[in-house]
Amino acid sequence: MFHAFEWSNSTLFEDPDGDQPSELSAWSHGSISPDESGTHFGFVQSGRIKLRCESGHFEIRAGMYFSVPAACEIEGSDSRGILCTRRNYQGFFQIGGPIESLGRLRYIDGCSDSLLIPPVICGDPCLNLLHIPPGTAQTQHTHPSLRAGIIASGEGECRTPERTFRLTPGTIFVIPAESEHSFHTVDSELRVIAWHPDSDTGPRHDDHPMVNRTIVDGVSASQIPEIRT
Repeated sequence: MFHAFEWSNSTLFEDPDGDQPSELSAWSHGSISPDESGTHFGFVQSGRIKLRCESGHFEIRAGMYFSVPAACEIEGSDSRGILCTRRNYQGFFQIGGPIESLGRLRYIDGCSDSLLIPPVICGDPCLNLLHIPPGTAQTQHTHPSLRAGIIASGEGECRTPERTFRLTPGTIFVIPAESEHSFHTVDSELRVIAWHPDSDTGPRHDDHPMVNRTIVDGVSASQIPEIRT
């Protein structure tokens, strides 16, 4: 079922098994130093952090997000945020944000979604912004892999067959794979940062902008296997 967590400077949830070993951590007015065995996807809920990693030293403020492969240090004495780690995965170093008000892609029941950090290759993890407008009663649904994240802003509820959970800014959550749930709002919108440990869309070796738009004798190189290898 849906899990909600208290703030701390620690690991909150681990899913070590399967094809997507994952971990959810948080920091709260302190520091955290995730190790090098994976790629860490982060969101700054409040304040500012200093991020130190192999790519350099960076200051990141509330509403921004990042991904860091291997070890890093996060220091934020006035800050709170989360890290979602995909073990045994080498992602890109990226910094983005602040998040926008709405998502750019249509989602179910009038909601919208943006891929903040898309999969590098189809199947890889991704970080999303989910926007749920006021007056939404989402259709009950499941996902084939876990979802982890945080309520960036707004208020609402997550309803499961077992119980209803109140959602407010800073609520950290995990929804295990195949767990039935739905989000609901009344007068307030919800903006949700949602991390997925896998994906079923994204670039493939035979389908990406560089190869698709390379034309050989009037034919896309994506259609000519012998020159892609």
